[in-house]
Amino acid sequence: MSLSIRNQIPGTVTSVTAGEAMATVKVRLDGGQELTAAITVDAVQELGLAQGSAVRALVKSTEVALASARVEGLSIRNQLPGTVREVAAGGAMAAVRVTVDGGELTAAITKDAVADLGLSAGSPVVALIKSTEVSLATA
Repeated sequence: MSLSIRNQIPGTVTSVTAGEAMATVKVRLDGGQELTAAITVDAVQELGLAQGSAVRALVKSTEVALASARVEGLSIRNQLPGTVREVAAGGAMAAVRVTVDGGELTAAITKDAVADLGLSAGSPVVALIKSTEVSLATA
């Protein structure tokens, strides 16, 4: 199956914590970084997720925010440090490609945000992704 979701990073499930309807799934990305996904318990069961399961973390580019450094005092669980590889700016929006350990992310942000953060190839950044915006897929 082909998807329009640009961000597809491979990893391995390290833990599953289930609640009544939702579960948090921690994934060790192939580059060693940890990512948390908040998905339904039904999805955990249907995908057969357990410690050691191989998965792909899927995140739409519109759900990736960028910061110039780690952010403290924030509820966003996923903060992945990386380096800007490329900025493709349009009239109002820009696609920023960021290399992170074990993969690459694309963030769709405003052209103004690119200017405010001074982003260009080689800029260090931190990709911010809410756990509720991370989907998981199995092979």
